[in-house]
Amino acid sequence: MGSGGQGDSNAASPMMEGGINHAVQDSSHGGKASPVRLQRQVTLANAVGLMVGNILGSGIFIAPKGVLLYTGSTGLSLIVWAVSGVFSALGALCYAELGTSILKSGASYAYILEAFGPFPAFLRLWVSVLIVDPTGQAVIALTFSSYLVQPFFPDCDVPYGAVRLLAIAIVCVLTFVNCANVRWVTRVQDAFAYAGVAACIMVIISGIVNVAITGEMHVFQNPFEGTNPDLGRAALALYPGLYAFAGWDMLNFITEELKSPHQNLPRAIWISMPIVTVLYILINISMYSVLSAEQVLESEAVAVTYAEKVMGVVSWTIPILVAMTTIGGINAYILAVSRLYFVGAREGHLPQVLSMINIWTLTPAPAVLFNGFLVCCYLISDDVLTLINYFSFMYWIGVGLSIAALLYLRWKEPDMHRPIKVHLALPVLFLVASLFLVIVPFYSAFRDSVIGCAIFLSGVPVYYIGVHRKVHPQWLHTIADGVTRKVQKLLMCIPQETEETSRDNLENNEDSHEREKLA
Repeated sequence: MGSGGQGDSNAASPMMEGGINHAVQDSSHGGKASPVRLQRQVTLANAVGLMVGNILGSGIFIAPKGVLLYTGSTGLSLIVWAVSGVFSALGALCYAELGTSILKSGASYAYILEAFGPFPAFLRLWVSVLIVDPTGQAVIALTFSSYLVQPFFPDCDVPYGAVRLLAIAIVCVLTFVNCANVRWVTRVQDAFAYAGVAACIMVIISGIVNVAITGEMHVFQNPFEGTNPDLGRAALALYPGLYAFAGWDMLNFITEELKSPHQNLPRAIWISMPIVTVLYILINISMYSVLSAEQVLESEAVAVTYAEKVMGVVSWTIPILVAMTTIGGINAYILAVSRLYFVGAREGHLPQVLSMINIWTLTPAPAVLFNGFLVCCYLISDDVLTLINYFSFMYWIGVGLSIAALLYLRWKEPDMHRPIKVHLALPVLFLVASLFLVIVPFYSAFRDSVIGCAIFLSGVPVYYIGVHRKVHPQWLHTIADGVTRKVQKLLMCIPQETEETSRDNLENNEDSHEREKLA
């Protein structure tokens, strides 16, 4: 895994001599060399757009059916949505302490690495690369394509191939955007976050109008009728509910690119989480005021069914707005996950080429392309929806380890600088809840849980051989060096520079220019 480390770093030097090292200029700073590193370009407004767009795009128009399936009643469903919102907000506050204390990108991976060392951090990265992140993006991409294609096939099943190809196309387009410019990413995100909010407001307003006209509200007619008596199974409703809130840790993946993270990280959380929670609850009330529980469970696309019943001739706008919302989710996901791979490679847990940055765009282009490649591979596979069964189990293991890291660092390093320090009860409560979310599947979905554990533990021999012992045959070194050189030439990328290395490069280039003039 980390085999190419030394060889790749050395390979970069001769290739970048001459014009390339001094070509990275920043005219806004009087022509001074700008170090090839991630830049702090994400403002507070961008941060709010990233969080809101990512959360809305993750599952509000996917999860209502799953929540209702486990709870059995609309009343308990609304309670689950409220609990999911509060729980996610608590997690975001705990992550705000971690993100302002450990100013590294990579979210839970970086925090586990800081507290517990490379081995558990590698296992967290391993399941992210193998299952969690590619499948999460693939499911959102499939949701985008399904909603966009479905209006063209109102009376028959949507073509399987068309849905997959369109999903791959949007992943490729957004991968290009993320390679090209971080400002493009934030502008795309802002636009589609607005689209997501617009879709939510349209659903809410149409529900209010429908109630005013008809006087009917299914949601308040025996709201707890049909509630699932099996509390263990009803507790599983938290999984789709929390999945819909996935993205509350979005900003912790890009801490190194966030302007004034000490201030903007907690501010973005305080702004975004109440907005999203209120929107989610009101959307569900609107849907349940029009659709019965049976209609929600029978629907293949709840938002489309709702729009057809309430919005009449303008019902076609909802699938389009939902599709636009999911674009925001994919876009933010690509931004976050590529930084995770970038940081993992920087620590030697992934091939070093993934830790390199394009000298013109200052984006981690190799990591972005690697993520896009993985997602497209999963979209081609027929088993992507099966793999998503392991998503929540593995995700909450990572989150639980992060909160344990927070508590451990409170004990081990009590004097660590903490601009934000939440009450001790919050991380303790959140850790207990995370353990509950990890343990419950063993009761309700034992087989999937065992498979999830096996996938998680499969990283142990990989870490021992590839990272700890660094047992790499010579032919693997040769291939890694060759691939690294080719990728560097193709993508014009080099390892991340510090201010000191950038200054040294500038001085060397100036000396070489002087020698050329004297000659």
